Amino acid sequence: MVENKGYKKLKVWQEAHEFVLMIYEFTKRFPKEEVFSLTNQLRRAAVSVAANIVEGQVKNSRKSFIQALNIANGSLVEAEYYLELARELKFLDTKGFDKLDRQRVIVGNLLNGLIKSLKDRCEA
Repeated sequence: MVENKGYKKLKVWQEAHEFVLMIYEFTKRFPKEEVFSLTNQLRRAAVSVAANIVEGQVKNSRKSFIQALNIANGSLVEAEYYLELARELKFLDTKGFDKLDRQRVIVGNLLNGLIKSLKDRCEA
């Protein structure tokens, strides 16, 4: 089986992967009773962002790649809500929230830029 690691060259994947690592680090401090609830939901949403970028990168068509990136974008918005909730529940302080949210915005901007670029190429 041939290994495909082309996704590792994508800036959007690199930043999404960093977001996942940051989420895991911060959620270690969440209350233990949240491990199967908010902790799990936030981690899954973050992982889904990076995983959908990986999956999309190996698709056979630009349209399929865009679809996977749109799913990643949806997961990123889901993570945004979970971060807001974690802050309001005082699981994250303002400094921690701001750090994670800045990374989330970076990923979102890169995702949206890549989607736009791919769509523009489809129309050209």
